[in-house]
Amino acid sequence: MTAPAASLPVVPGMSGAAGTLVLHGRELRGGARLEETSRFGDDRWVLTPAILQRHQPGAVLDFTRIPAAHRAAARELFYGLLSGPLPPGLPRVTISTVRRTFTAVAYFLTWAATRAAASASRPASLGGLTPADLEDFHRHLTVAFRTRGMRAHYRASARLLWHYRATLSDHLTFDPAGLEGWSEPNHSARGENRTARIDETVIGPLITWALRFTDDFAPDILAAAAEGFELHAARLAAPGRQLRPGTLEDLLVSYERDHRPLPGYGGKPNATFLARKLGCYPSTLRRSPLLATAVARTGVDTGTYLDTRPSYLLDGWPWLERIAYSTRGHDSLGTLARMLQTACYILIAYLTGMRDSEIKHLTRGCVTTERDSTGTAYRWKITGLAFKGETTTRGVRATWVAGHPAARAVAVLERLQPPGQSLLFARLPFREGTRPGSSAAVLTTAATQNALADFTAWVNGYCAASGRAGAVPIPGVGEPLTTRRFRRTLAWHIARRPGGVIAGALQYRHHAIQMFESYAGTSASGFRAEVEAEQAIARGEHLLAMTDQHQHQHQHQHHHDLTGPAAGEAAARLATFAGFAGQVTTDPRRIARLMASHDPAIYPGEYVTCIYHHPRALCTHGDGPDLGTCQPLRCRNAAFTPANRDALRRELARIDASLIQAPALPPYLQHTLTARRQAITALLAGQEGQA
Repeated sequence: MTAPAASLPVVPGMSGAAGTLVLHGRELRGGARLEETSRFGDDRWVLTPAILQRHQPGAVLDFTRIPAAHRAAARELFYGLLSGPLPPGLPRVTISTVRRTFTAVAYFLTWAATRAAASASRPASLGGLTPADLEDFHRHLTVAFRTRGMRAHYRASARLLWHYRATLSDHLTFDPAGLEGWSEPNHSARGENRTARIDETVIGPLITWALRFTDDFAPDILAAAAEGFELHAARLAAPGRQLRPGTLEDLLVSYERDHRPLPGYGGKPNATFLARKLGCYPSTLRRSPLLATAVARTGVDTGTYLDTRPSYLLDGWPWLERIAYSTRGHDSLGTLARMLQTACYILIAYLTGMRDSEIKHLTRGCVTTERDSTGTAYRWKITGLAFKGETTTRGVRATWVAGHPAARAVAVLERLQPPGQSLLFARLPFREGTRPGSSAAVLTTAATQNALADFTAWVNGYCAASGRAGAVPIPGVGEPLTTRRFRRTLAWHIARRPGGVIAGALQYRHHAIQMFESYAGTSASGFRAEVEAEQAIARGEHLLAMTDQHQHQHQHQHHHDLTGPAAGEAAARLATFAGFAGQVTTDPRRIARLMASHDPAIYPGEYVTCIYHHPRALCTHGDGPDLGTCQPLRCRNAAFTPANRDALRRELARIDASLIQAPALPPYLQHTLTARRQAITALLAGQEGQA
């Protein structure tokens, strides 16, 4: 029995250090046994038992990749990173970071060994390296790596050989950070997410096809998957799989009766497929004279197809002729099941804003539905695990509000996975798109990124083959579809709505509104600037239309378009704005410049047009109105256009419908809605008096 890790020496160089369990300071995944994990003296340290997130692939540190002269120091360093004592001020990093750091440290140690071998005067040890040597390494990185972030990672990894000097037998004798020019300036804005959003021309057709898969194609694919699961579960080499009398005859008669050729493979009957259907050994069928006779009568198909036939009609025709029982091909069960799983991923990622790690840990039963008193569903929530920013590597329970399409996608995934599989994004048993032997319980991030690219390719191939419009434009080079981009694009749309920053902070589980504002973007990334510019242009176009209407009414001595307490102020501002606007323009850049120079502080909204004046404002905003907290029935900054008044009348109709519904609303809600109805009615009556 191996001694507990705590009783083993943990300082390299001491007797018995080779037997130290390098993961003794890490939490292990369920089923992993510490005494079976890697030891300090091993050439390969398997880190997979300490990877707790299911979507992350396995990790190994292979010390044979490191020059022999530096191998001992590398072992000591990575033992320190994994479980050893930490230098003051340095945190314990994640397993994935350890693996990335290993690549960078191995690169630096190989560079140092190669440099030493090329010149007899250069030191073979790390302790003999000079500041000039590290400056040369810095210059080498600027040539070898194009991105500043990658160069920074490699420099920081090399610097660990100074940070961990107290536990290394060979280490740097100076801090490279003190070298002039060691660090590169970062000109990007701090605290800002720079991930690009997905262009509207891409996200539109992508969501359309994702919905088509989950809502239209899914029943056919799920029926084929159920048939495929049963066939796939057959163990052809299991004992006792004898051919039952009469079953082969019945099966062959059914093919002949339905005028179907026998399933084929390589021009011959697919005996393995037929054996799965009959529950017998394939060799039994290959020797049967009945099979040869049937071939003469029915022929052999070009492939092996399932009995399930697609039934959904797209433009009056079945969307697919047949579904093949294979792992590859546009009409194969393996490909179609993978495309359906990918479509579900797209909808969940885009409609909830969940991260990839959060999506990959979803399980059966994660959706809850809230219903009103009539039983009508009005809200769907998805519960799973969140990891980023949490105190535990195992994740914490978290809930996201989801749209109905995302909830339907979860329901599809629950049917797509075999009954015994609880993880919704576990690898499907049809093997398409997955790497055999992968240690990840669910699809890795890389596998999903490949699936997103393959989904786009499948859709475009399908459109080309059937002559359909609606293909998905291929993203540009360096802009693959990723969860980060789905999440960012949703943030873009949320941020553009009234009160959207607060809604985004809640949906994205950010602890402060400022964090979501950073996520939505600032000027350097283009997001905040784009949002503000588009809002200004939209408001400018609206104001130009109002100005044109105001001038037309003024010429005819008619001033009744705007009503409300601020209507007179609005007319004065519009008259002034008209003098600057001149000829009405449709050029967005000219509108933006006009708004920047002569903004009349008029803010059109659905229910009210705000003629903003800070001392009179009831909303909470300091430098402009907050239409999300507007109180149009009370505020003296309010003016009302015909469109505003129409919106208020529509609200009255909705209130009336709610007050007469059965069963009746609770008394408090009835009282609140009645008071609201009376206030809107009085307001409209007053506006009609002004009009």
